[in-house]
This record gives sequence, structure tokens and C-alpha cells, in this order.
Amino acid sequence: MQHLAASLLELITQTSTNLPPDVRAAMGVAIETETPMTQSAQALSIIATNIDMAADDNGPICQDTGMPTFIMHTPVGVNQIVLKKAIKEAVAAATKLGKLRPNSVDSITGKNSGDNLGTETPVIHFEQWENEGIEIKLILKGGGCENKNIQYSLPADLDHLGKAGRDLAGVKKCLLHAVWQAQGQGCAPGAIGVCIGSDRGHGYVLAKEQLFRTLDDVNPNPVLAQLEAEVMEESNKLGVGAMGFGGKASLIGCKVMAANRLPASFFVSVAYDCWAFRRLGVILNAETGAIDRWLYRDPAQEVKRMAEGEGFALTGNEVVLEAPVTEEQVRKLKVGDVVLIRGTMYTGRDAVHAHLMKNPPPVDLNGAVLYHCGPVMLKDGEEWKVKAAGPTTSSREEPYQATVIKNYGVRVVIGKGGMGAKTLAALKDYGAVYLNGIGGAAQFYARTVKKVKGVSLMEFGIPEAMWELDVHDFAAIVTMDSHGNSLHADVEAATGEQLTVVGSAS
Repeated sequence: MQHLAASLLELITQTSTNLPPDVRAAMGVAIETETPMTQSAQALSIIATNIDMAADDNGPICQDTGMPTFIMHTPVGVNQIVLKKAIKEAVAAATKLGKLRPNSVDSITGKNSGDNLGTETPVIHFEQWENEGIEIKLILKGGGCENKNIQYSLPADLDHLGKAGRDLAGVKKCLLHAVWQAQGQGCAPGAIGVCIGSDRGHGYVLAKEQLFRTLDDVNPNPVLAQLEAEVMEESNKLGVGAMGFGGKASLIGCKVMAANRLPASFFVSVAYDCWAFRRLGVILNAETGAIDRWLYRDPAQEVKRMAEGEGFALTGNEVVLEAPVTEEQVRKLKVGDVVLIRGTMYTGRDAVHAHLMKNPPPVDLNGAVLYHCGPVMLKDGEEWKVKAAGPTTSSREEPYQATVIKNYGVRVVIGKGGMGAKTLAALKDYGAVYLNGIGGAAQFYARTVKKVKGVSLMEFGIPEAMWELDVHDFAAIVTMDSHGNSLHADVEAATGEQLTVVGSAS
């Protein structure tokens, strides 16, 4: 199969960089229906611009390219061992080209393999079929939304919804709760794949497989079709909104299947995916490995642009912060302000924060901007280039952030999804601020980086290293200020109340 390597690399590249038409259409509806000039509308405008940038430049839509998961159907007689080897080689090649971020980490040593290969990565599922071609479907689902997967065992008591029984009414309560609990950490508006029944392990597999359906299809089972429609309608009444900022668009897809179960078990497994819903497929010629046909997209059809004009438009009311930042500057900020960062920014996520709890920082963090980000980086000669650089979910740093702010004088923390009470108290006590970037907007933010000035703690691997970046007009929204206010806490409380209302009416 002389064309197999090129076909697999093209599938990976297009999946990472070019959002499929059904997802574009769903996001277009979300953009059109959102209230103008709101924080959610601002987030959606950045998302639309980012989608266009990624397609134009063949760059990753989101820096977190997830754990590549392949679903394959092969004719009888096709050597699956050869295919598996070719997939691994294509994944490594795509990583080297910056189409995938190195995401495979040894669970014992913590070492990043650097090429997305390792024990059980990438994930590959094989099935035989009686057709002539080889079908390969790929989904790239990032860690932020993967962490918001959730599984229920019915009957259960759910926050704001009460008792959920072993029936479809109970299932619907679970699905509404699943959308609510994701908030901005799952990069709303998202989509959910659902399996009713099965066992714990296989239920999650079947739930993720539902994400391979197109967002505009109709379930062939009329009972499940009605359930999907009701969950879509009622979820978008919750007010979670884009990035959890509050708004009209919380869900862009709900896909449900039912599997037989044990009498003693009634599981509802939910696979949550973000707005950066990267899923494509191909039919390959079984003799040559060439792409005979694309699934989900028609390459001959012109890609519809998402953004109007320049996308995110500045109003003149933005607050410019140039690092190092002073306490006086931070104290003037309040929730809702749009901030433009200029100057030096340092990335730091899980490994960096854990390191700082026991060791001094490798750079001076007094007055610094600390960005929760694991970028995609490529080396060009002696210089590093940023290929994708959106924010990661900040809640993982909650055990560390207050101490880092207190001990090292960090003034600005940037991430997505917000942080908890301990960090909020530290912002107030020590004069710091939390800014929410737009999750998934990896190309939009990469364009703000003018130069990579250096890197520390490279032993943690590229995503977890501490990168020193020179940025200009890096845009983010104040969602936790130094006066004890948190947009995230407010939206979670308001949507919780609305969840009670929606649940009682359904």
C-alpha cells in the first residue's frame, strides 16, 4: 500500500486543523443566536476567528490534540498488524510536523515520549466488515473535555435535580447534569455522546463512539431521537454559555445509544466533547492505501469562513497591562474587563506548579504573568516557534496557585474555566487577578506571540516546560478579580438554579 503513509498523515492533519462542516454549521448557529456584546459573544467571535486561522495555516485548532483515537473497519484478509504500524508511524510524523502536540506521558515515570507513542497510545479499535475499502475514523479529544466525561449509576441523587430513577426521565436528568457540570472547563458550547446501559468500561467506549455521528443526523430510534431533541433544547436554557461565561449556547450536539445491561446495573456514560470537535474519516483503497473518499467533508466544497471581518474587534475600552504588572494596576481591574497583555509571559501548568511548591522558580515571577498553557512548539534552527498556544483548564492548579501567588509575587494568572475559593482568597489578599482566555483558540493566541525568549524545566517535556514568551495584545477577560468577585462562581450558582427549574419542568 504505497499511499498508506501519506493518506494517514493527511487524515491526522485535516482532523487537527480543519473543523468538519457539521460542527462549523452548529457553531454558526451558536454565534448567530448569542446576544451581541456579551462575554459569550466575545468568546464566540474569537472562536470563529481561530477556526479560520487554523484552516488557513494548517495549524492545530487547539493546542491540546488529545489522545488520538482511531476506529477502523477492514475487509477480511487485510493485515491489521501492518495498518497498526503505519498508524503509529503517521502519528509520530504528525507530531514532528507540529500537527499534534506530544501528549503521551508514562504513567509511572511521568516522562513524555515526545512522539505521541507509548503503551496503548494511540488508541486503535479494529473491526472487520464485508465492504471492499478500509474505513478509518479519527477523533482528537483534548484533556479538558475528557476530564468532564462523567458516568452515573442509577438511581442517583443529583445536584439541583434530586432523584434520578432507572428510566428515561432519570437518564435525561443525568444528561442535563452532565452539561451543567462541565461549565467552562469543558470549553462550552460542547457536545455529548451517551450510552445508556452496558457495563462501566464498555459504556464509556460506546459513549465516545456516539461522537462519530454527525451533529445534524436524526437518531433512527424515535424514543432516543426525542430524548436527544429534548436534551438539546433544555440544555440551552441553562445559561452556561460559551466558555461558561453565561449565555444561550451551551450544547451543540447530543447523541445517544442504548445497550443491554446487567439487571443489577444501570449506567449512563457521557463523553463530553468541546466546541473544537475534531473528528474526520476516510475510506482507503485496500490495495494502494490511497484515499478514495472522505467522510464528514467534501474536499471539493469550499470551506465556509466562520468569522465576520477581523473577528474579535477591539472597542477601545480594553485595559492594557505590560509586564511586570503592579499591584496598583491589578486592584483597578474588575470582573468583566477585557485585558490586553503586552510583554513577557511565562507558561506553567501541572508539572511547573508542582515543582514550585518545593523549589524556587527558574525565573523572576515578581509581577509576572503566568499562563496555564501547554503549547505546541517546533524548533526552527536555534529558535523555537509557537504553533498553537491556547489555555488549559485551570482547576488542576487549584492546590498550588495560592502558594505560588503568595511566595513569588505573581500578579496575573491566565487560564480557562476559573479557579476555586483558595485561589480567589489569594487574589484578594496579595493583589492578583485571574484572566480567562478562550479555550481551544490556539491559533488566535499563537499569533500574539512575537518571540520565544527562552525555556526552563525542559525535562518535563514540551507541553509542561516553562516557556518565556514575548506577547503583544494577548486578549483575555477578567473573571476573578482582587476584590473577591468570581464570574465562575456566579454563573455556576445561576445555572444551578436554572437547572432546578428546567429539571422540574421536564
